[in-house]
This record gives sequence, structure tokens and C-alpha cells, in this order.
Amino acid sequence: MLTVEKLEKEVGDKLSFDALLIAGNEVKVGTPTVAGASVEVSVVENGRGKKISVIKYKPKVRYRRNVGHRQPFTKLKIEKISA
Repeated sequence: MLTVEKLEKEVGDKLSFDALLIAGNEVKVGTPTVAGASVEVSVVENGRGKKISVIKYKPKVRYRRNVGHRQPFTKLKIEKISA
């Protein structure tokens, strides 16, 4: 499983990415991608991460702010790596 920034895809959609590096018996590093290599993934889940509390405080001026943030994410499953 791989968690990335939120992609505008539905659960079950298939995606394909260019491969940056292929490792096996021999390592191939792309400049910037490996020619002819790709990674096929499927979307497993869209969601939001744990809440992070952001607190701002200035002493002596009665200034306090507490803001929460939940980062959206997309969970991907690697189906096939073709070189």
C-alpha cells in the first residue's frame, strides 16, 4: 500500500505512472524516468488523515489561536511493475 496526496479518482480506478527506478538483478536509474518502464496501481481508499493541532501563541498580548487540520490522502495498491 502507498499513501499519496489526494488524487481526484474514485475507488477502484486504475492509474499508470512512469517508473523512476527499477531494482532487481540489476538497478536501472532513470534520467528522469526509465524508458519503457511503468507502474500500474489501483485506488483503494480516499480519506483524511489524523487531526493535527496548530497552536499560535504570543506572550503578554492575550493572543492564542488553535486551528486543526486534516490532510486528505489517497491510498494506492501496486498491481504490476513492468520494465
